[in-house]
Amino acid sequence: MSKALSHFHPATGRARMVDVGGKPVTDRTARASAVIRISAELAAVLKDGTLEKGDAFTVAKTAGILAAKQTGTLIPMCHPLPLNVVDLELSLDEETLAVHVEAVAKTAARTGVEMEALTAVTVAALAFYDMCKSVDKGMVIDRVHLVEKTGGKSGSYHNPNPR
Repeated sequence: MSKALSHFHPATGRARMVDVGGKPVTDRTARASAVIRISAELAAVLKDGTLEKGDAFTVAKTAGILAAKQTGTLIPMCHPLPLNVVDLELSLDEETLAVHVEAVAKTAARTGVEMEALTAVTVAALAFYDMCKSVDKGMVIDRVHLVEKTGGKSGSYHNPNPR
């Protein structure tokens, strides 16, 4: 059985915002992640704390949290949600020359919080790029994906094999 796309009106096929008014409010959580591939030179600068613009990790974290709070205005059919928390972490992996970005978003609402978590990691990665591009313009933002989500009608989901 294939699932229908919920953001298309069944009669007209036009895009629409889904009516969630009849759904119960439930606790919902989503975790998303991304990877930023960086150069050895940038890894050394980050490790030494000598980036000219300052603390790229704190700026990126702040940008990701602010973006999650704006998801309903950035994504056209996304409902604005009252976020209980957005927690965002960035960590340098010197061995693989990568910065790992992870966000957890939580709410009590009628619809899921996956888009907020995905927006948080994406904008955090973009802000990180902006902070570090003077050292490494070749950074690659990679593997943005939903790791897991809980709550709502469809229950829990864990992404077993992000593509």
